[in-house]
Amino acid sequence: MATGERESITTVMAAGGRPAGSRREIRIIDTTLRDAHQSLWATRMRTEHIVQMAPEFNEVGFAHVDLVAPIQFDVAVRYLKEDPWERVRLAHQHAPDSTFRALIRSKNIAAFDFLADDVIDAWVENLYRNGFRVIGSFDGLNDVDNIAPGLIRAKQLGASTFGAVSFCESPVHTDDLFVAKAIELIEKADVDAIMLKDAGGLLTPDRIRTLVPALKAVIGDRSLEIHSHCLTGLAPLVYLEAVELGADALHTSVAPMANGAAQPSTQDIVSDLRALGYVVNVDDQRIEAISQQLIAIAEAEGKPVGHPVAYNGLHFMHQLPGGMLSNFHSQLATAGLSHRFTELLYEVAKVREELAFPIMITPFAQFVGTQAVMNVISGERYKLVPNEIKKYALGYYGELLGPIAPDVLEKIIANGSSSIALVPSPIEPMLPGLRERYPDEGIDLVLLRAMFAGSQVDEMLRTVAAGGNPDETYGSVLDLVKSLSAKSTTGTQSLTAGDLRIRIEKGQSEHVA
Repeated sequence: MATGERESITTVMAAGGRPAGSRREIRIIDTTLRDAHQSLWATRMRTEHIVQMAPEFNEVGFAHVDLVAPIQFDVAVRYLKEDPWERVRLAHQHAPDSTFRALIRSKNIAAFDFLADDVIDAWVENLYRNGFRVIGSFDGLNDVDNIAPGLIRAKQLGASTFGAVSFCESPVHTDDLFVAKAIELIEKADVDAIMLKDAGGLLTPDRIRTLVPALKAVIGDRSLEIHSHCLTGLAPLVYLEAVELGADALHTSVAPMANGAAQPSTQDIVSDLRALGYVVNVDDQRIEAISQQLIAIAEAEGKPVGHPVAYNGLHFMHQLPGGMLSNFHSQLATAGLSHRFTELLYEVAKVREELAFPIMITPFAQFVGTQAVMNVISGERYKLVPNEIKKYALGYYGELLGPIAPDVLEKIIANGSSSIALVPSPIEPMLPGLRERYPDEGIDLVLLRAMFAGSQVDEMLRTVAAGGNPDETYGSVLDLVKSLSAKSTTGTQSLTAGDLRIRIEKGQSEHVA
């Protein structure tokens, strides 16, 4: 081996690891109560499940326990009919020694459209008020201006903050770009940690070998966290390589809520880290107790568990999250169109390229996937354009990393709703009007009403009062798109499928000069 050449993980493991105590401590950030069930159970872990396991989490020794992102509020309100703020309070009550953390999604939180700044500030304040002392944020376009104000407010309140650098593969998503975004997060928000967020499970050992050193070189003594998914089977190896290169914390989930579309298994990663000589201060017996409770819940309620997956190179082409991929496959089969599945995947990749390579995470994965389905089913590309696609193209959600293909932009503007202005207008404060409309409600409900239209919050409150929490079902994206295509040429149509909400306004169009 040449001088200074680093041993590979496989070489070190084959040699029996390194002497115990020869390496530093690696912190484990648990995702079982947040991203693991989001990935494997469609975010259907209920409050009673969390309360049941909370005493064990309180004693494990995880550095942080990831508890909520916006989708946990969304599913709790719209499908489980549970009060998400009460879930937060109960978790803190039953695990008072755990450091729970919250993740914020850009300036839209649980909505697709951006919310007013006063709502974002109040959301951060309510997270802190309800016990969160670690608060972070991510933006699907890596537009730091969208998330810096919320991070600054969290830090003013006394929280430790982390900023996410969202990863994907494309010609524009270079190491230099990710390094620049990390520097921007530090300069604009003074975050305490950088989270490399790989929602698509796209990181490879080769890429991590260049990216981790590049990030560590610019973040100083701040912690570097690695967050990935096992969609290609590479995440466990990526994690170990990242640690060897200086990563400080890893996001894992307790098996059986691990692998597959979720994070690497806590049990396996901890075992491998210790074999390599790293110190990992978690209680294995408590982790096993949590594992047994998860097995019992899954068996009693017929919920799936995670399994390791084989490497799949096609994933790097379409980059769809695992849940959307399986949904598309089943929907096409139900419609008798299984033979078009590969065509749809290629269309997803084509749409993503035409739209300047958005990262395939919420909400942009839903935007791209829905547009691809519309293109395939309607038989004419961009004949139907959701409002959200037009808003994306016009910069409503932030600065794009590259130009949209000119012919595609023309079709989007021509066939999208004429009610969407070509230049976004400033968003007026929302809280004064909501407080006037609901004078007897506290900030918990007011914030939920800022994000959930119609009677959804009222339905949640009625269900909570009645003591039940049914899980409503929803229809196929494919069926809804086919239905929209067959409807009249004018009017507003809504598309709802699970956690996806898309609106199309069909009528007189405005054209690009």
